[in-house]
Amino acid sequence: MSQLDQPILIVEDCPEDFEVVVRSLKKAGITNPLDHCENGEEALDFLYRRGRYAGSGSAPRPLFILLDLNLPGVDGREVLADIKQHEHLKLIPVIVLTTSRDEREINDCYLAGANTCLQKPVDLEGLMRALIRLREYWLESAILPRVEG
Repeated sequence: MSQLDQPILIVEDCPEDFEVVVRSLKKAGITNPLDHCENGEEALDFLYRRGRYAGSGSAPRPLFILLDLNLPGVDGREVLADIKQHEHLKLIPVIVLTTSRDEREINDCYLAGANTCLQKPVDLEGLMRALIRLREYWLESAILPRVEG
């Protein structure tokens, strides 16, 4: 399976933001299958294949994760920390989506193991440019780890 066939997991609670990200990914030429979790608890269930995601076929390992930080319940910071402490999950690149420019918050994300932080642009065109750069780096240039099982 090539990197272009592997799914991308989007963890985003806001339906409008999720739809904008999906449309922008497609316009940026990213055609990977997309999986969506609406909150941190669901994302962890997906990644650990628990609950409704039990069984290897129902939750394929993502190529990378687009993770919103501000999630209800289990927030993005907790999801990131959990992923990066797990032997098999820590290999999955996590791209944090944030509206914040708070230096401490960004530093905390990197200290927790984020592979990169991407500021959510306030306009559609800014998001498109960011996702095109994401495609160019993460899908065309970077060699990503193969995460099995």
